[in-house]
Amino acid sequence: MTEIGLRNPDNGIDTCGLKTSGTVHYNLGPAELVEHALRRDEARLTAHGALVATTGQHTGRSPKDKFVVRDANTDAQVWWDNNKPMSPEQFALLHDDFLAHAAKLDLYVQDLVGGADEANSLPTRVVTEYAWHSHFIRNLLIRPAREALSSFAPKMTIIDLPSFRADPARHGCRTETVIAIDFARMVVLIGGTSYAGEMKKSVFTALNYLLPARGVMPMHCSANEGPQGDAAVFFGLSGTGKTTLSADPRRTLIGDDEHGWGEDGIFNFEGGCYAKTIKLSAEAEPEIFATTRRFGTVLENVVLDDNRVPDFDDGSLTENTRCAYPLDFIPNASATGRAGHPKNIIMLTADAFGVMPPIARLTPAQAMYHFLSGYTAKVAGTEKGVTEPEATFSTCFGAPFMPRHPSEYGNLLRDLIARHRVDCWLVNTGWTGGAYGIGSRMPIKATRALLSAALDGSLNEAEFRTDANFGFEVPVSVPGVDASILDPRSTWADKEAYDRQAKRLVGMFIDNFGKFEAHVDASTLSAAPRLQEAAE
Repeated sequence: MTEIGLRNPDNGIDTCGLKTSGTVHYNLGPAELVEHALRRDEARLTAHGALVATTGQHTGRSPKDKFVVRDANTDAQVWWDNNKPMSPEQFALLHDDFLAHAAKLDLYVQDLVGGADEANSLPTRVVTEYAWHSHFIRNLLIRPAREALSSFAPKMTIIDLPSFRADPARHGCRTETVIAIDFARMVVLIGGTSYAGEMKKSVFTALNYLLPARGVMPMHCSANEGPQGDAAVFFGLSGTGKTTLSADPRRTLIGDDEHGWGEDGIFNFEGGCYAKTIKLSAEAEPEIFATTRRFGTVLENVVLDDNRVPDFDDGSLTENTRCAYPLDFIPNASATGRAGHPKNIIMLTADAFGVMPPIARLTPAQAMYHFLSGYTAKVAGTEKGVTEPEATFSTCFGAPFMPRHPSEYGNLLRDLIARHRVDCWLVNTGWTGGAYGIGSRMPIKATRALLSAALDGSLNEAEFRTDANFGFEVPVSVPGVDASILDPRSTWADKEAYDRQAKRLVGMFIDNFGKFEAHVDASTLSAAPRLQEAAE
């Protein structure tokens, strides 16, 4: 085994059983990784110097192929209704087969960290088959100082081998694709998929398992901070606008996707951003667009024209086109990845039914209800097989990454909101004037204006009405925003069709929340929408 690069001399990949007749490249930087990726024909350069790779059949996550080892410790702690079990014996076979498969490969190793709060961080070693995957994950996680690599000691190892093919009969998985995590070994195995996002979400899953036991709330959210130190958290699934809306030139970006909230405030899990690029434009999202024209950015499944210029309007490979870049590529990004306790919490939803208002003010009980509900729409291409938006309920706005029961996260959030007196808002970035296919997407200009008013406190001074269906408060008018858009029913040509749609959506909320009723208090139950009111 030939080893190249900087590492802890007492802690190589052999300590986790990995050996290869090929070369192991430790902690290469962007220039070297790009050279390797090009030489190995893994990717191409754009006209502006970014690296662009395609991921084949998997252009999004494969949640049905994700497994957690069920053992004596995880049996009572993991939410098995949401996590597929794998036996320790099956994982052991899978692990042995991964090691055997890697034995003739050149491998790339990055020693990185999940979590900007040192007391709650997860040092992670990521071993990849592809150079471009090594570049991707180096962009996305926190990069230790070079001098720290000589003493780096990982607490978790991810082995990512896209050319590995799992055997369902032998390994207890569903297909040849597998994402398996063993919390006892703190090892993640990813095989049969080239979609790089599986690596970063594995770190998020691990932190979601570890942190609640310490009283720290892990959150699928973006976060930023105003000039007065007023932090804001943006919950939401992929495609709801977390990355876009948190990249505000007037505020400091803490991070775009995953954070923790502990006794000292919030902290980013990552050292980079993973932004959707479909329909990306310099006019609408200048900060993100600028990153796509820099050396060091990795583009996923973005189509290039004949001059190798990215065509962000081309979704022929997938609607889930992405760019991955270090956080410092955003001019106003935080250097520490940390901020104080949030003043505002924003829950983003892409309402495919066209029923939700563009913004609503939530009571603490309503915030708990909507956090556990996690209503949104799966955006095209985010998951394999999803070709158009579908209404869904993803509890805690991140069910695929939640190993524990949602009530654990919900109770943590409820207590933190109460302790720090946080204002909570529900923001619809989905459809207005009708359901998907009839109405249009909520204008981002209006969304930004409403958010600005919420974050600077002026929205609290507006006149509010109580929504007949959901009981939350909706502003009647906001400077700079067309008042008609604030009343969803008025934007529909057919008002009776709106009423039927609202009744249908309220019924979905009630049906979905049935599984949580035994785990929440009376105030949260009272925050549910009223089917009778929606039918009137």
